[in-house]
This record gives sequence, structure tokens and C-alpha cells, in this order.
Amino acid sequence: MTAFPGIRFQPASDRSLLVYVGDAITMESHRRVRALLYLIEREPIPGVRNLHPAYCSLLITFDPLSMDHTTLEAALRPYVARVDDVRFPPSRQVDIPVCYGGEFGPDLEELASLRGVTATHAIELHASADYTVYFIGFVPGFAYLGGLPDALATPRLSTPRRVVVPGSVAIGSNQTGVYPVASPGGWRVIGRTPATMFSPDRDPMSLLAIGDRVRFVPISNDRFEELARA
Repeated sequence: MTAFPGIRFQPASDRSLLVYVGDAITMESHRRVRALLYLIEREPIPGVRNLHPAYCSLLITFDPLSMDHTTLEAALRPYVARVDDVRFPPSRQVDIPVCYGGEFGPDLEELASLRGVTATHAIELHASADYTVYFIGFVPGFAYLGGLPDALATPRLSTPRRVVVPGSVAIGSNQTGVYPVASPGGWRVIGRTPATMFSPDRDPMSLLAIGDRVRFVPISNDRFEELARA
């Protein structure tokens, strides 16, 4: 099969190459990124060191002593030509319990007001959607989730927080996600999960992986405390 239209190769540094498989955040671009990642992981290219998927691209770092950008591009073209033929196993479904609002979701009321809905309706919308893990980035275990209802898309905070509590469920523009560790962040926090999103002592360390399907399940404060103690 010949490569699909729109494929672009772009040097990113003296030891990295970006492979663009689309120009917009779509499920088709995501599927192609995931397919290219899948092929390279199963049929490694000598000299390739790391693979970093994003919405529409795959960043590939390589050993500059064993290859250059031109050599890597030539090696990648047969892989790119096969991405539309890749068939994945069924996606894993992960349900994440969330206690919305109150001390766990300090931005819920403001977000709901900005979107012209009640806080209760905002929770219902957020918990009604099926999300897809596009990729993991920002910090270890942070999954960028696509599928947020348009009615909840809200700009990030004008001033980011210095520290966001681990487990915080948040919205930033048309994305949602869960902060896995304490870190700075500008997304609007609407709830918190007692689930451990990332642990270096666990295999795999990240609860979520690229291609997973995610649902958020509302829980009470009492249920949150019960799960947090488990």
C-alpha cells in the first residue's frame, strides 16, 4: 500500500525526527499515530532510541552516530505505508471514579457558569462521554483525553496553579484529563479521583495507555474516602 496523503517528515533536532500523519486533532490522525507506534514497537528499527506520540505526530529520537534524518526517513517509509492496514485488538475500557465539586472540584461552579449550565448538568455531561487516550505526556501518567462534549470546552485558567493535587480531574479547552502527580497546572479542576493514576512501583506504572477508552463515574464523598483508604 502506498503512503497516505499528508505524510510529512520534519527534523526536530540533530537526533530526532517528527513524522506528521495529519494536520488536525481527529480520530483518524490518532489511529495513524497509534498504528505507526504499534508497528515500530513490534518491528524495531536499529538506532531508534525513543518514540513520543502526540495528537497528529510521532517524535522519534535516534542515535546520531548510527543514522541521520535521511536514513531514518527511508527506513520509516515502509512502516508509514502500512499504517492503514493495522488492526488493533479491542480497546481496553477503564472506569475512573470521580467525586465532583466542593473541595475536590474548586472550578466546577465557575466552569458551569461560563458555559451557561448548572453544575449538576456539567457533571452529567462530563460523565456521559466516552473518552479516548490520545497519548501520555506533560508528566508521567498524564493522559490527554479526546471526546469532551463541546458544551464543556472552556479556556484554561488565566493564572495557573502552582500545585494541582494528584487525582484532580480537569478541563482545559476541549480536553480533559487527570493530574497523576502534584504539579503546576492551568486546567480547570472539576473533581478528584481516588484512583492512583501513576505509580513507579506498579507494572505498568501508568493506569492509562494510548488507545484506552475511559469513562468517568460520579461517586459520593463517602465513597471517595472509602476507595482512598482501600
